[in-house]
Amino acid sequence: MHNLISIDGSQGEGGGQIVRSSLALSAITGAAVEISRIRAGRPKPGLARQHLTSARAAARVCNGQLEGDELGSQRLLLRPGPVTGGHYEFQVGSAGSAMLVLQTVLPVLLNADQPSVVQLEGGTHNPMAPPFDFLQRAFLPLINRMGPTVSVELHRAGFYPAGGGQVTLHVEPRPLSGFDLLQRGKRVHRQITAVVANLPGNIARREVDVARRKLNWTEAECRQRTVESNGPGNVVWAEMAYEHTTEVFTAFGEKGVPAEQVVNRLVRSIRRWMKHEAPVGPHLADQLMLPLALSAHQNAGAVSGGRFRTTELTQHAWTHRDILQTFLNVAIDVEGEHRECEVVIRPSH
Repeated sequence: MHNLISIDGSQGEGGGQIVRSSLALSAITGAAVEISRIRAGRPKPGLARQHLTSARAAARVCNGQLEGDELGSQRLLLRPGPVTGGHYEFQVGSAGSAMLVLQTVLPVLLNADQPSVVQLEGGTHNPMAPPFDFLQRAFLPLINRMGPTVSVELHRAGFYPAGGGQVTLHVEPRPLSGFDLLQRGKRVHRQITAVVANLPGNIARREVDVARRKLNWTEAECRQRTVESNGPGNVVWAEMAYEHTTEVFTAFGEKGVPAEQVVNRLVRSIRRWMKHEAPVGPHLADQLMLPLALSAHQNAGAVSGGRFRTTELTQHAWTHRDILQTFLNVAIDVEGEHRECEVVIRPSH
């Protein structure tokens, strides 16, 4: 087969992002990809429902031919065709994360020939995936800074295990122009939000009270909401908006776990980030690599690639870096200490 890239799905962190990014990059570059040993080291190896939906979604938006797309499969082969914008609907069919499906098709549709509208159904607030609020407030504003116009709307929240969340993604593609993100700038806004669905409202009240006391924030900086969902759910998230970036930190309620304990997780994440001056937290660093690498690879924007300072790079991010350098003509260099480092992304030719 001409121009086939082989990816070991068990390498590095060994999770589903290897599958999602490999499929997206295959669709964008036109190179066929074969992914083997998918999630081989996990308790339940192979494709779960959210990975399967992501694979089929990637194939659909690039008019590709897909092999191995079955639940539990540890091998996928995608032969991509031309990327086509338009109207799409993807349903995970469980509480699996619809946000991970969004992350798979978004970079592909940024390279489409026309705008796209994508209807997604599944989990919107899952403990092991970027929640809707992170994508809307932290990640997508940086994509828009690069040239495209991307927005998301939450119509219904979907919590584990019931799922059933509904989201609409709007994508107007334009060539990606990179940027540097080295400073936070002045603080503009901060907000703690506690959300409950099909649970007593006093849970959210206790959560915001604990957060306000531990962080010494004002009453006006804390709010609580009740939303509709197919099943019970609870999430607490903090938005930290600065001149040049916004970070979002999240903690999820669990059955039998006191509200105070849920908030303590969130407070620890905020305090860890506040100990540093770097603008980009560990999860955002992972997400930011791909669009900046695309801008360096395509050389179409006013700026190719870029650099950002982050508090740390996770194993997830190091694995993502390897995948990006396999598909794209880019170099991703990491300068400084493992904690508080600078990531430099540039064309490799």
